[in-house]
Amino acid sequence: MFDTKKVRINRLLKNGRCLDVAIDHGVCNEPSFLNGLEAMSAVVEQLVAAGPDAIQMNFGQSDLLQSLPGKDKPALVMRTDMGNPYNLIRHRSMWSMLQSEEEPIRAALQMDAACVVVNLFMLPDEPELFRQCVSNIGKVRNDCDKYGMPLMIEPLVMQAHDGKGGYMVDGDREKIVTLVRLAREMGADIIKADPTAHAEDFHEVVEAARCPVLVRGGGKEDIEAVFGKAEQLLRQGAHGMVYGRNIYQHPDPRRVVQALMAMIHEGASAEQALAMYRG
Repeated sequence: MFDTKKVRINRLLKNGRCLDVAIDHGVCNEPSFLNGLEAMSAVVEQLVAAGPDAIQMNFGQSDLLQSLPGKDKPALVMRTDMGNPYNLIRHRSMWSMLQSEEEPIRAALQMDAACVVVNLFMLPDEPELFRQCVSNIGKVRNDCDKYGMPLMIEPLVMQAHDGKGGYMVDGDREKIVTLVRLAREMGADIIKADPTAHAEDFHEVVEAARCPVLVRGGGKEDIEAVFGKAEQLLRQGAHGMVYGRNIYQHPDPRRVVQALMAMIHEGASAEQALAMYRG
């Protein structure tokens, strides 16, 4: 039987590696995430010109990518869910829902996506949120298996809400490894994982995943820190990155993309990437 899932993975991963630029932040309903994403058409055109392997979007904006002419544009990764853990103020009820309950990947098929992504949130004292994510993943995975669509699961371990910056990433090695293993057990073809607090532990995440692991970027950092962390994680076996704010909120996203692509695909060091960025 023809393996459609493998064909799509080959569009997404080049020699098993990938830079996926995430600009799907609009469904988080968090104003600070939209800085730099106000003019989506211009953002997409700029990113396509920069040439990452993939761009991660929601259905309602994906036409901006897929309507562009040419066969060499980045692959589309489409988000299938949305939730409220990213807001600065904690909600009375935490939730995560599929954007389409009946046919969760239909939009991705219509827009010729190469992959879909879904969250697996683990927040302190929020078992119902976790249960919703498990249910979401089950529905999406069934459709992915039916139609040959690669499934990217995003296991996110977060600290308790501090009342100031919302739920922040918990870099605890054991928690991340355990949740990544669960994502693999549920059928992930690709994992989008947070970095461990100590980069030298990240190889354990890769070993638990037993599939390609892309590192989640999180909040914006200085470009030196972005490249330095990327180098450490790639040395630990990461297959690439899914970076959003650390690309689209920088003054020159094109240079960030080109530098990260050199690190991921050519083995450039953080020092070499920084030199490329500075031009």
